[in-house]
Amino acid sequence: MNIEKNKLYEVEIIDNGANGEGIAKIDGFTVFVDNSLKGEKCKILIVKVNKNFAYGKIMEIMEKSKYRIEPDCDTYKRCGGCNLRHINYDYTLKVKQAMVQNLANKSLNEKIEVKQTIGMENPFYYRNKLQYPIGLNKNGKNVMGVFANRTHDIIETDNCKIQNKEAQKVANEFIDILNEKDIVSYDEKKRKGSIRHIIVKIGINTNEIMCILVTNEEKIKDEEYIVERLTKKFPNIKSIIKNINSNNTNVILGEKNVLLYGNEYIKDRLGNFVFKISSKSFYQTNPIQTEILYKKAIEEAKLNKEDILCDLYCGIGTIGIFASQFVKKVYGIEIVEEAIEMAKENAKENCIDNIEFMAGDVENVFEKMLIEKNVSPTVIIVDPPRRGLDENTLNKLLELETKRIVYVSCNPATLMRDLHILEEKYSICEIQPVDMFPFTSHVESVAVLQLKRYKNISKRLIK
Repeated sequence: MNIEKNKLYEVEIIDNGANGEGIAKIDGFTVFVDNSLKGEKCKILIVKVNKNFAYGKIMEIMEKSKYRIEPDCDTYKRCGGCNLRHINYDYTLKVKQAMVQNLANKSLNEKIEVKQTIGMENPFYYRNKLQYPIGLNKNGKNVMGVFANRTHDIIETDNCKIQNKEAQKVANEFIDILNEKDIVSYDEKKRKGSIRHIIVKIGINTNEIMCILVTNEEKIKDEEYIVERLTKKFPNIKSIIKNINSNNTNVILGEKNVLLYGNEYIKDRLGNFVFKISSKSFYQTNPIQTEILYKKAIEEAKLNKEDILCDLYCGIGTIGIFASQFVKKVYGIEIVEEAIEMAKENAKENCIDNIEFMAGDVENVFEKMLIEKNVSPTVIIVDPPRRGLDENTLNKLLELETKRIVYVSCNPATLMRDLHILEEKYSICEIQPVDMFPFTSHVESVAVLQLKRYKNISKRLIK
């Protein structure tokens, strides 16, 4: 049977894929169906046909899964952000576990049972960073929100279920000011106008707030009034920054920052440590789960006071600082120079003197650090971006034969790709998913690797 576009089919969803989408088969041909659940029977419309697979759209659910719920968000289908909001939260944890397990089964030589996903007690309003584009609606009023799925059309959002409530209030107030003062937002098609984005960062455990106003122009109309009004209504605002981005690009932040109010950073606490957060530095968006994730990574690293730890892709130093209390020395590497400067500040802020940070691409700086500082790491923690580890870094890890590696990943696909390569010399002891982004298909994982020549140790760890 040839699968035809714009034709209706009745299918059973046999599984859920790596992005939470349903998977069906029509005469052995794979069809991906958004917003569907394993076990459901649906009538679908084929909207796109490729050589090896097709995409279908639900027209009718004939048999619903018992895990399907009525979404509590009016815009979730259009924005595409919380693409699992139609699923009972506890079951989303099983879906994510299955995602990671399926990839492990396909990629790894040694079979391993992926642990149950660690979820949140309260999976709402958890984000500490709000980042909205701003534009004009059909009535000529400034609105903010998220881009509709696969477009740059703004879906107006003033009460997102995953954004911090206070951050949302700050953003709503800013939009009110723009409309009252007739400040025109940026039109990316005409390349005219002022405000492009608003970013609000909040320290969940300190309640300190940073506002970043991304503008197309050097001067914002009535910017003194904006600062006065925001800081008067929200006294916890510790920083207001104007970021200038006049480029025709999808990159949100420009190179130039102008401090309009307060400090160039805010502070937050993770565990017993205080961290400074700047406008451009990376800081995990779910601090509650971040603390769980980092504690898990450090616990599984089995650190002792004689260990030399390398923290690759260290960001502002969070994992390395957490680990510093258990080891002899920590070395951190991060490509973003501003993040490294902030990492050094964070070490100083927490009175930590057994940690060093270097700025540069891990691919190049890691080997340089090993040679110049005569470092022989006993444990390595990696926390790369979604693209995973580069070939040179993987080869260096294999060459070093460090006794233990802890891999913190935000992308199960690249995690399994890299673990498969590292299996040449390492046993995979454990894979633990952590739900950092409830109601989305994203999942973080902690993978623990033990050098195979320590095989007896590995067996004890697995038990």
